[in-house]
Amino acid sequence: MFSELVSNYLNYLEVEKALSKNTVQAYLRDIFDFIEYIENEGIHSPCEIKRINLSQYNRNLAKKGLSPTSIVRKIASIKGFFRYLSYQEQLSKNPALSLSSPKVAKKLPKVISVNEIEKLLSQKLDKMHRALLEVFYATGLRVSELTNLEMKNTDLKTGIVRTMGKGSKERIIPIGSKAKEALKSYFKEREIILAVKNKKNEKYVFIKENGEKITRQYIYTFIHNLGKKINRDISPHTIRHSFATHLLERGADLRVVQELLGHSSIVTTQLYTHISKTRLKEVYFKINKD
Repeated sequence: MFSELVSNYLNYLEVEKALSKNTVQAYLRDIFDFIEYIENEGIHSPCEIKRINLSQYNRNLAKKGLSPTSIVRKIASIKGFFRYLSYQEQLSKNPALSLSSPKVAKKLPKVISVNEIEKLLSQKLDKMHRALLEVFYATGLRVSELTNLEMKNTDLKTGIVRTMGKGSKERIIPIGSKAKEALKSYFKEREIILAVKNKKNEKYVFIKENGEKITRQYIYTFIHNLGKKINRDISPHTIRHSFATHLLERGADLRVVQELLGHSSIVTTQLYTHISKTRLKEVYFKINKD
């Protein structure tokens, strides 16, 4: 019985919630882990599951040595599944409604300074990688949004890019003159690559030398290796976080930054205000120390 319900739920996440395949697969793993546990307890129907069973599973995760972050994610997956079952009237009462998760201290996102960004941009880069970095820092796109950025959604005349973020929400983001110039230069090279590889109809902006679309891992490796050149351990998230932080430090409105980042909640964006305050304190004490 569980398999059919899980299959319907995953279809609901993909079609109605428009979640990415990676996100859906993560939900699937968490739910299957829970079902395996609950069946070993002799329970084979959602109607048999009680609040105590969920609490025991919660404690079992902690005994396994899972981190609070991993437990929070698993509990969130289970609660989402039970909300769906309740919505579909598969349950008369939702046993996961008041299920609690361990508290996880919110870590401030890692950022680098404007000067360090400039050091990254001053490195010797080919035209594609320069355009990639310029657009990344100019827009703060998510890695998946960057890999899926299409030519038709990149308008150099108006200086904007369109992207489809989480929940299939479209965002329109302006890019600066440096990013536009880097793209113009790269597009000439891109045309040559596609002509040689006979892939003239390639729709994605950023492609490798073989004419294939770049991947998430490709960007992670590129940014990580680039960070080594300035002795910083950074990831694509660092560039996105730095984009947001630098905007706020220069007086950008929090709601505007929320819109640019594609955050569904202002609470997520507010993390960056804490970063800005922290950085101001660091600068202040450094000046006074010197």
